[in-house]
Amino acid sequence: MATPSDSSTPRGEAWVWFSGLGLIVGLGMVIGLLSLVFLNGATVFWAPPVPMAELDDGRALIGQLAQRRIRAGSPVDQPKYERQYQVGLRELNGNSYLWVDEARIKAETFPADILGLERVENGPAFVRPQSLRRSDGQVVAIAEPAFEAAFQAEVAAASAVREKLVEITRHRIGEVNAAMDRARVALRRAEDLKLADEIAARKAEIAVLDERYAVLQAEAAKVTAGGAVASLVARDAAGREVVVPLTQVIRAWFPNRLDTWGRVQLYASRLGEFIFDEPREANTEGGLMPAIFGTLVMTVFMSLLVTPFGVITAIYLREYAQQGPLLRIVRISVNNLAGVPSIVFGVFGLGFFVYVLGGSIDQLFFADQLKYNNNTPVFGTGGLLWCSLTLALMTLPVVIVATEEALAAVPRGMREASLATGASKWQTIRDILLPASAPGILTGVILAMARGAGEVAPLMLVGVVKLAPSLPFDGSAPFLHMDRKFMHLGFHVYDLGFQSPDSDAARPMVFATTLLLIVLVVCLNIGAIWIRNRLRARFKGASF
Repeated sequence: MATPSDSSTPRGEAWVWFSGLGLIVGLGMVIGLLSLVFLNGATVFWAPPVPMAELDDGRALIGQLAQRRIRAGSPVDQPKYERQYQVGLRELNGNSYLWVDEARIKAETFPADILGLERVENGPAFVRPQSLRRSDGQVVAIAEPAFEAAFQAEVAAASAVREKLVEITRHRIGEVNAAMDRARVALRRAEDLKLADEIAARKAEIAVLDERYAVLQAEAAKVTAGGAVASLVARDAAGREVVVPLTQVIRAWFPNRLDTWGRVQLYASRLGEFIFDEPREANTEGGLMPAIFGTLVMTVFMSLLVTPFGVITAIYLREYAQQGPLLRIVRISVNNLAGVPSIVFGVFGLGFFVYVLGGSIDQLFFADQLKYNNNTPVFGTGGLLWCSLTLALMTLPVVIVATEEALAAVPRGMREASLATGASKWQTIRDILLPASAPGILTGVILAMARGAGEVAPLMLVGVVKLAPSLPFDGSAPFLHMDRKFMHLGFHVYDLGFQSPDSDAARPMVFATTLLLIVLVVCLNIGAIWIRNRLRARFKGASF
């Protein structure tokens, strides 16, 4: 029998089991979290059958089942349940969701004529259609065989009208407004400097822009009037008549008639809208293209900014700085910087980057904008550039430490061989050390990207907004506008979860947006890992 002093007794075996247990618990928590997000986020766009529930008081409701839970205060041994239905028609019901005690439900049926509508305003609607008034004034009853085809054709025509209206009001009128702002600033400057010829030219330019604006407004009014004719007449579960202009309808489907392939097509249509369209209804519906674009551009710029600064700092600390107390203090400071709360970096970014650096840039290069445009700042307010710099500063310690470790892992023989052939120290660093340590450097960049892409607190202070009127990238010079505010997926999750006026409608979008953010970060990391592996294959002799 082995005794405590027996050398054959395994030592530390209990800690090995505890370490394994910790790994299993950690993996279980990660897998559980990802499964929760995936199941709730991926099913948001699926269209299940929609029931009509008859209640014990004679009332009825039509709605999509959202969730089922144990009613608060019910006995543990005999739990009672309640259901939440998405009934829509917020303009009539006051709310899009309704809780119903399961015991009050007498029967549930699935009528084939229930129609689901996704609308521009007031959320979805579940109704029983009665007739369609077409654009030519003809009325098509629900009993006619041509109703469904005529209805879908009118919905497509109304969608084309809506897109044309957006193109006029947002793009063409937006360009006129931007040109008008520039012309008015130039006019105020000319009036201040008493430049008669410039004043006349600017007034003429403003008059031309006013005429162009009036023409576009008239064109938009004509498009609106022409597209507001078609409408759907329907009734809700209570028998109330509902008239829905088709210009307000984004998508329509009969949920209890769809087969599996039809539901897959509807799922793909909703998913495409979610990725490529803009948000609507206080961000609880629509797409996330501005937030996806903003997150991607900000993360890429942050990586481009943090990589050179982190690598240069690590090279100096590792290869040039003299060992001593001062260097140890610097390294301790760098390591401690990684533990500073992110909101502190946001306050620093607001105080230094936005107010000091941005204000100085405005004073030097945009003095006319400040003087003649109501003191409106250009770079002296939050924007994409300052968000990228703030997050680059926050993730700088990660890149510094990873680069130092990568440089230290390069075999000493490679340095000595380079120096023995007559290469200088800088040539050795440039041609030997940096290429060989590139995989380790990219590891630090990957970690920095993963942290920076999900940060929210500092961005709230230096440039992220709930809804951005325009993307940082467009067709007007200089094409990439680093001074513009932008949307971010992380802030979008926070806004939906804590600032939304309709928490029930926002809950599905919270999971869908979280899943999209995870997928975006994973894709960025996969790209960086692929590059790292390609570089690592070229330097198999180095150990990392």
